[in-house]
Amino acid sequence: MPYDGGVSRFSRRTGWDLTESSFASALRQARASGRRLWDLTISNPTRCGFDYDADALLPSLTGLQALSYNPDPRGLVNARAAVARYYSAHHAEVGLDDLLLTTSTSESYSYLFRLLCDPGDEVLVGQPGYPLFDFLAELDDVCLKPYPMFYDHGWWIDRGELERAIGPKTRAILVVHPNNPTGHWTRSEERAWLQDVSIRHNLALVVDEVFLDYPLDGNPPGSFATGEHPVVTFVLSGLSKICGLPQMKAAWIAAFGPESQKSEALGRLEMIADTFLSVSTPIQLALPHWLEQAGGIQRQILSRAGRNLSVLRSIAAEHPGSIEVLEPEAGWSTILSLPGCGGDPACAEHLLTSSAVIVHPGSFYAMSAPNRVVVSLIGDSDEFEQGILRAISQAIIGNPG
Repeated sequence: MPYDGGVSRFSRRTGWDLTESSFASALRQARASGRRLWDLTISNPTRCGFDYDADALLPSLTGLQALSYNPDPRGLVNARAAVARYYSAHHAEVGLDDLLLTTSTSESYSYLFRLLCDPGDEVLVGQPGYPLFDFLAELDDVCLKPYPMFYDHGWWIDRGELERAIGPKTRAILVVHPNNPTGHWTRSEERAWLQDVSIRHNLALVVDEVFLDYPLDGNPPGSFATGEHPVVTFVLSGLSKICGLPQMKAAWIAAFGPESQKSEALGRLEMIADTFLSVSTPIQLALPHWLEQAGGIQRQILSRAGRNLSVLRSIAAEHPGSIEVLEPEAGWSTILSLPGCGGDPACAEHLLTSSAVIVHPGSFYAMSAPNRVVVSLIGDSDEFEQGILRAISQAIIGNPG
């Protein structure tokens, strides 16, 4: 029988509210108008004017080996060996059999949600945080429960609220190290506390380290791949941030913990990966070369982010009470507080319509405090400074109410 428009044939897990928000509508109209915009949200490194050495990067995709298909569900040995060398440079020892390649950290999350959770089980996730997690969890029938992070001369995990969020269906704690968009490092004492909580409640730790190579304070804490692992721990990363190559789809899961639990987890993950075999052979063959070349793009990105952060600090010092930089320790983004700019998301919409400046509303990242916006630190430096100055002038002059 033809579909008559009655009972939906689509799953509840994809029943999202697809209504365009007021801010999204204003942004679409601004871009369609052709007016000059100052976009302070650009976080795609391939669109930021960095120097990519095509002659060094692209030939590794054209080897004759790419025409042969000999799949390994955990990933080709040479590719995993290159990932192990990456961790060795971070003073961590990672065995080849403890690594499993995926096409992206999003896929890594999906594998881990399926590994750790039955439908309806819960994973704790820090807020503010990246909104993608909500969609990934819903697609795997997993519930996310937030634990708050707060700002007090730096960002901190609210330990009491995190532990109170743990319930009978909680299976894991998700930590982004460093966090996006706060730029918060999980400090050694926080890591020890998280491990203790995980032991007491029989939880796994899932640690996203995609921004590990981008410290803004010059003194980064180590990877969760280092040190002792008294609980099952999964460390995620990939080429998107390490090499500034989001289009070259490759990422990984590194597993740690008590040997029997780690071995069982890896065996189950291998079955999940074998079901999909999603990582392409040419990308795996090129991965070792790309990781060897990563230092060049990392230096460019760090230089740009550091320069733009310095500009922000200087402008904030010149306009006390009008803008506050909620200081990041690492990553590509930061959070600004604009006390005179109305509420959220009205502040971001006001800046767009009044000064043609694009910022992200704090609510995109589950921030409840008003007047907070998120900006990327890796856009063109001249454009960044001009955009911030335009935003400040409007935040001081006008309040959208």
